[in-house]
Amino acid sequence: MRKILTAICLCVLVSCVSGDQKEKEISQIEVDLDVKRFDQAFSSADPKDLPTLKEKFPYLFLLEYPDSVWYNRMEDTLQIQLFEEVSAAFSGFDSQTKALTKLFQHVKYYYPEVVEPTVVTVTSDVDYRYRVIYADTLLLIGLDNYLGSDHEFYKGIQEYIRKDFMPERIAVDVAEEVAKREIPMPANRTFVAKMVYYGKLYYLMHQFLPEEPEEMIIGYTEEEMDWARANQSEIWRYFIDSDLLFSTNSKLEQRFLSPAPFSKFYLEFDHESPGRLGRFIGWEIVKSYMENNEVSLQQMLEKPAEEIFNESRYKPSK
Repeated sequence: MRKILTAICLCVLVSCVSGDQKEKEISQIEVDLDVKRFDQAFSSADPKDLPTLKEKFPYLFLLEYPDSVWYNRMEDTLQIQLFEEVSAAFSGFDSQTKALTKLFQHVKYYYPEVVEPTVVTVTSDVDYRYRVIYADTLLLIGLDNYLGSDHEFYKGIQEYIRKDFMPERIAVDVAEEVAKREIPMPANRTFVAKMVYYGKLYYLMHQFLPEEPEEMIIGYTEEEMDWARANQSEIWRYFIDSDLLFSTNSKLEQRFLSPAPFSKFYLEFDHESPGRLGRFIGWEIVKSYMENNEVSLQQMLEKPAEEIFNESRYKPSK
């Protein structure tokens, strides 16, 4: 028993040293983010400044919108209030820039060809479906979507959606958009293929943001994550007993993959559960695969879902 414990301790120690060395290498990767505060520039501008703004931010001014749209926006009382709230919450952007710099250091470690984008902060009329837009060399961040989950602007939005509207989510949302570029949607329409897709996505996001807790990566509260972990074996048993894994029933996406206040087992405990539990199980399958197979991150991402599932040896304990 002593020899076994010693071996385990050595494995843990080697893993920690290896991880520390990798993080040291990553910290040396040069990333110089150029952050442009369009939200501040526009909120302090008047109509005579519009030509200068259009010259400085040409990618934000679409030809189909006449100048009158922007003039009206400058004078609209709701827009002015929005600018004021964003300015109060993000008078500076240093901590966010630091978090994004660390993120792109990790991205470039795994994908050296990626070029860090120009970061442009904007307001988006709280269009939370597009909080972050990543387009290779340009990264748009709608700061009015990160004012805090209890902000008055979000009163009409359901709680399970607005709970992520906090500044700490910015780097996570950016990581998700970057990761999506590296993981194609599965051609296989089975439930397990879709679960593994999200498992790959969250696994890669966590490599990009290793210091973030898992609940932040998946978008759960601590209580929701605790529930998912505590009930993991029962969730898995339900999927198996109901023959869901290789089903192509489109309703499974709404029940277990799409954002929702809770997952839909059609059982008494449904309202106790967090939504998107299929994604959680997919992540657990991918983690199990990586623990039980000697493959690189890129090799895993290229593997078909069924192969990952079959070779994962995933079996949640009770």
